[in-house]
Amino acid sequence: MTKPFEMMELLARIESLLRRGKRSAVPALGGYAFGGVRIDFRKAEVIANGEALDLSALEYKLLRYFVDHRGAVLSRDQLLDEVWGYETEVYTRTVDVHVAALRQKIEPNPAKPEFIVTVWGRGYKFLG
Repeated sequence: MTKPFEMMELLARIESLLRRGKRSAVPALGGYAFGGVRIDFRKAEVIANGEALDLSALEYKLLRYFVDHRGAVLSRDQLLDEVWGYETEVYTRTVDVHVAALRQKIEPNPAKPEFIVTVWGRGYKFLG
């Protein structure tokens, strides 16, 4: 018979594997488009209104994560864990700064975002 601690550890490991194993069909398609933005996942290129965008590696990774999880509310902690690759208990503005930079590049009006919206008290949601 398994002990409760062993069962909890097993469940945590399974959840971790399932979380890592989640992959969207989007990359298999090779691209995604929303508004005036086109993303070519094979070439790692982002084009907005006919102009190539100069995204940092982290901005590209963040955008791809948003696309893969479109419609879901993503907390700052979740983004730090999945995009940056570390967990933290300390509140950080890192996510906010990078989201703001990404909005400057992809939103028609960054002051009134249409694609990456803030869900107050919870995080961000991608509506593209």
